Amino acid sequence: MWYFVSPEIVFGEGALDALDELEGKRALIVTDATLVELGLVDRVKVHLDNAGIEVHLFDEVEPDPSVPTVRRGVEAAREFQPDWIVGLGGGSPMDAAKAIWVLYERPDLEPAEINPFIRLGLRQKARLITIPTTSGTGAEVTWGIVLTDPEEQRKMGLGNRENVADIAVVDPAMAAGMPPQLTADTGLDALTHAVEGYTCTWHTDLTDGLCVSAARLIFQYLPRAVADGSDMEARERMHNAATCAGLGFGNSMASMAHAMAHVLGAVFHVPHGRAVGIFLPYTIEFAASEAPDRFAELSGLLNCSQEEGEKGARALAESIRWLCREIGSPTGVAEAGIDREGFEEQLEKLVEDAFNDTQMVTTARSPAHDELRQLFLHAYEGKPVDF
Repeated sequence: MWYFVSPEIVFGEGALDALDELEGKRALIVTDATLVELGLVDRVKVHLDNAGIEVHLFDEVEPDPSVPTVRRGVEAAREFQPDWIVGLGGGSPMDAAKAIWVLYERPDLEPAEINPFIRLGLRQKARLITIPTTSGTGAEVTWGIVLTDPEEQRKMGLGNRENVADIAVVDPAMAAGMPPQLTADTGLDALTHAVEGYTCTWHTDLTDGLCVSAARLIFQYLPRAVADGSDMEARERMHNAATCAGLGFGNSMASMAHAMAHVLGAVFHVPHGRAVGIFLPYTIEFAASEAPDRFAELSGLLNCSQEEGEKGARALAESIRWLCREIGSPTGVAEAGIDREGFEEQLEKLVEDAFNDTQMVTTARSPAHDELRQLFLHAYEGKPVDF
């Protein structure tokens, strides 16, 4: 038995207009200071005003939101007593909004206790709206929550099916102002969701098509979106692709590239999309020698190669590297600006924390400790995986 979970999704040009029809009294917008400065928060407030909803702003969310930030957001919610919580931004504000919502409804829980195996009993106080302003994380339609524990320098994978949003508003105009680097990083995040959602051991018939569709759109439109941010066709198709990939991997699972990227981001603060984009080809090559079939099949569906087995899988990895180069994204950890000495000092922590990441559960080929260590080193040096 499996579950497919999704919010109601309003998408396309003018999707924000759906907010005019909300019923409620108070909305807490969870976002970051940059989106306030860019005027995107004001765009949302206009529609909430049209619906007669009073707004309170919590704009303290940082990249890779921390547990202390979420606790402050929960206090803001308890004081304001909203009946809507609005997660506005990239994955960080949307994940923070999910966590704030859960802990607002369930003050008896600690953040680390948000897991798939308990009943939360949400929607007694509020409901959740997600509005993405980047085209990558898919957090608008997933129930996963990633929070950073600053004391232990690790990311925690949390979440429960109940904390999926009630409404996701996917309006391409909200992503139109992304600069090229952010467009590239978030686009690679979406691609990794699509590839891992299709090739992980928990993939299903219901998720496969979403992942393939998303990957096709990203290969076609991400270079255009990076090259010309005013290309609204590319913006809209990338925004849709990110949501499709979110639905795909969110109802199957991500895999080893995410586990490795989570720990690299926690220690070295590499943007998440850039990190998963770096690791994805290496993890494909690692799987190719023992479990190539799903990767080769996807390679054929994306017109990367019609070869079967290991050759087809490796062609997919090389096509992803080509895309990274095309959009100016690094293809190795060293290229991301991390010095060798600092990397090697943290290598054992990276390996141990990656093994403890939930995304390792569904990898097509499970590494031994020494293999994962070697995989990190190959990714650092930019060496294709041959073991």
